[in-house]
Amino acid sequence: MTDHLDTELTRDGIAPRPSDDIAYRQKMQRRKEVQEQRLAEMASEKGLVIVHTGNGKGKTTAALGMVLRSLGHGYRVAIVQFIKGAWEPAEKAAFKPWSTAVDGNPPQLEFHAMGEGFTWETQDRDRDIERAQQAWEKALSFICNADFKLVLLDEVNVALKLGYLSTEQVLAGLEQKPAHSHVILTGRGAPQLLIDRADLVTEMTLVKHPFREQKIKAQPGIEF
Repeated sequence: MTDHLDTELTRDGIAPRPSDDIAYRQKMQRRKEVQEQRLAEMASEKGLVIVHTGNGKGKTTAALGMVLRSLGHGYRVAIVQFIKGAWEPAEKAAFKPWSTAVDGNPPQLEFHAMGEGFTWETQDRDRDIERAQQAWEKALSFICNADFKLVLLDEVNVALKLGYLSTEQVLAGLEQKPAHSHVILTGRGAPQLLIDRADLVTEMTLVKHPFREQKIKAQPGIEF
């Protein structure tokens, strides 16, 4: 004999009892109340220092997602690339509509690729240091400018790791950031002092990579 609380069977042949459904609703209501209380207790908005580091792929890609999101909100954004400037990234082409002045207004996005390629390609440490310092001065001009809601310093952690920039000068620059603007610093090998200063740190972990396991070279649309 079938229990009178059974409901009509679903396509999978299983249906929750009404009592289960009521319990589920009560559980979700309690969870909703907890979440609403947490949100009510949270502070107002704050400009963040965000670090994407680790040996896995996706550090720049994740940061560019934030760039796109900020552009969608109408914010002004700046990108300064510290290492990859020797080749034209596809991202630069994709962001071109935001990089053009319209009706006399400044472009919504400033994109500056100021590196000269990977260190094994340049083979000139003094030149690499000079270019990294120039990139930092450009980046600092955006960090200190309250008109820019988000500033992305792409591969700056690599420049720090290689000694092209000092951690102290970058930390001092971050202290000049307006209260409500965000700065993202990407690249493997982020120094511990920067991690300690950051509000949000994500470490990308390498599990598998086609270059290492299968000897597949970098491909358009995936790596660049």
